[in-house]
Amino acid sequence: MRIVVGMSGGVDSSVAALLLKRQGHEVIGVFMNNWEEEDDSGVCTSQSDWADVRRVCDKIDIPYYSVNFARQYRERVFDHFLEEYRRGRTPNPDVLCNREIKFSAFLDFAEQLGADRLATGHFARIGRLGEEYTLLRAEDENKDQTYFLYMISQRALSKAMFPVGGLLKSQVRQIAREAGLATSEKKDSTGVCFIGERNFKKFLSGYLPARPGDIVLPDGTVIGRHDGLMYYTLGQRRGLGIGGGGDGRRWFVVEKDLEKNRLVVEQGEDSPRLYSREAVGSQAHWLAGHPPVEEGKPLEVLVRLRHRQPLQRAWIALAGDRAHMEFEAPQRAVTPGQAAVFYQGERCLGGVSVDWADGGKNPPCCGKNVLQNFSK
Repeated sequence: MRIVVGMSGGVDSSVAALLLKRQGHEVIGVFMNNWEEEDDSGVCTSQSDWADVRRVCDKIDIPYYSVNFARQYRERVFDHFLEEYRRGRTPNPDVLCNREIKFSAFLDFAEQLGADRLATGHFARIGRLGEEYTLLRAEDENKDQTYFLYMISQRALSKAMFPVGGLLKSQVRQIAREAGLATSEKKDSTGVCFIGERNFKKFLSGYLPARPGDIVLPDGTVIGRHDGLMYYTLGQRRGLGIGGGGDGRRWFVVEKDLEKNRLVVEQGEDSPRLYSREAVGSQAHWLAGHPPVEEGKPLEVLVRLRHRQPLQRAWIALAGDRAHMEFEAPQRAVTPGQAAVFYQGERCLGGVSVDWADGGKNPPCCGKNVLQNFSK
């Protein structure tokens, strides 16, 4: 079988390629260059990543290529990313990057190379349910990346392979060490998809004009100034520039008042305004290609609101591309723009982009009232 492996220059994709080569497949390594600007230190990190890809591919004796999707990335992912910040939301570009670049544009490129499958170093697994391909959580729950993959298509699942999804991260590194791969000890990337790790405030200010405004208490009392709402997210406590005062506890962002351009803060991480029992999301995507339940009928699920968050019990009800969520336990800092991804057991069902959360106005729980406030 001919398999194209998306090589990032990291240890996970390196080991994915190695394992497939050992299984006797015809493996081709391809490096995607999707961001061409230098980082904060004046270095184009893609150059060093590409060098690592070449070293690994030479070591395991497979051909390799580089492909540039910078234009597609900017048009399909980065422009949306900026628009979300303009709207005061907190987007996760990795989700859109997987759908639009890795498992769309890159998949098309792999098929042009005559590939039967496209493999990546994602920590996830693929299963079958009748004729349907399913996305399953990884063996290493701490590294599971299905949260970022919930928007890919059935076509992508039918072509995708995740060779490290059944391994622990420690096993991946051990395999790389024993094989003498140059990436065996390379630090995991934690930055924005393809953009990397950098001073995010400085980076964002280069693309969007900031609108400074007042920092206020919930009653409207002004206690400081913010640099622009786009730089802050719910639950944030660092970088507020408020200092002490009040009752001595730390300050937290509890609301972004877009209409008045005000950042609302409160003291104490236990502020009821930081916790939600209900949320509504839109732009629903289901990995099966269809919703998992009839409209208006509550469905018990597990939900993850951010990467590596422990799965939370919840009930959802659907209406078109929207989902109303009711959580068994209050959830902290449910933020517009973030993904809410749903699971049943080890199977990822799909997810939505959060639009609204109640922020302390707790409804009765659970399930039977899941349709209330659906007009929000």
